[in-house]
Amino acid sequence: MSEQLPAPTDFAAPINGRPDLLFIAGEHSGDEHAAQIVADIRLKHPDMKVACLGGVELEAEGAQLLYDLTAMSIVGFAEVVRHYGFFKALFDRTLDWIERYRPKHICFVDYPGFNLRIAEQLLERGLSRKGGGDIGISYYIGPQVWAWKAKRRFKMARTLDRLGVIFPFEVECFADTELPTDFVGHPFVRESYQLPFCYDASAPMLLLPGSRTAAVGRIFPLLLQGFEIAQKSKPELNAKVVYPSQRIRDVLEAVLQKYPALQSSIELVRNEENGLPASAVLMSSGTMSLSCALSGIPGAIVYRLNPISYWLGRMLVKIPYIGIANLLLNRPLHPEFIQGAAKPKRLAKQILTALDDPQASHAAAAGASELRGLLHAGSDVSAAEWLLEACEVGSNGAK
Repeated sequence: MSEQLPAPTDFAAPINGRPDLLFIAGEHSGDEHAAQIVADIRLKHPDMKVACLGGVELEAEGAQLLYDLTAMSIVGFAEVVRHYGFFKALFDRTLDWIERYRPKHICFVDYPGFNLRIAEQLLERGLSRKGGGDIGISYYIGPQVWAWKAKRRFKMARTLDRLGVIFPFEVECFADTELPTDFVGHPFVRESYQLPFCYDASAPMLLLPGSRTAAVGRIFPLLLQGFEIAQKSKPELNAKVVYPSQRIRDVLEAVLQKYPALQSSIELVRNEENGLPASAVLMSSGTMSLSCALSGIPGAIVYRLNPISYWLGRMLVKIPYIGIANLLLNRPLHPEFIQGAAKPKRLAKQILTALDDPQASHAAAAGASELRGLLHAGSDVSAAEWLLEACEVGSNGAK
């Protein structure tokens, strides 16, 4: 991101006294998943007082939004260093608010670079239960210790009360710690959850550059260039670009202005509707990539980081794939084109393969079925039930 992030101001006081629950979710996906938990909780406990540092999804479910973290999400070591002053101020204000208003329970959602540091400070200040205080600490969608910085699991065991994970293999990752860890199922395979996309061979394709400003600015031009080459073979080809916020739309529009020949073929669509049909996809490696995999849409993953962040990541991350569906299946359901390998001609070839090769759509459908089975397996409790138990809220609302 080239612009400076605005300095965070002091957060508002709780509306109705001491909050029962505080969520801290710094990503659009975390905001969405946490909002679903709040919706489920309110079915049984409509009066539960919930505050959040999150986004519009949590706010829409009735949580008091103290600060919109999702508008500021960035990725990579270099970007964090560039905005150190902003994150330091945000960190300090978050701790000050927690210390002053003492929520009864905190649920961290993903966002480990920020959340694990908050958890450690709550321990050191004697505010959390592990530190001798009265604030319970749960973590939903924990950091990917199976991919990098595995020793974080011991710090987590020292600072957290409970961990809820969304991939079944993650439970074993914490077996050598004393941290209670439960597989609570993946939110995308909930019976009531409708995926944002569905496969339709006659529909436009998707271009999904992600939800983080800096990454979108790097990835979207590559997607457009690949699309432009593919369109020479298929002049009728159209694409939809899904975005999560006005901030991201502004970035998309700025990039798209540099490709005037494509503007009549590209439609920007807010991610407000579910079941958007698509024939193929080029996408970044984030949450949307799993949505596309579960929807059976063929295509490829494209990713490009700041060079410094990529260099550091190569030294630290020890996994064969960056797409979670590829990791779960242990095969490239969606081929990955990372950093220098993300060349427009290669991406165009993947688009045409996804559109024209029947084997591509068959493989995508088979992979979707296999993934659904993996993400359902072994979950005996929902995320909302898990969190209510952590908050020590009974079925009748007693605490």
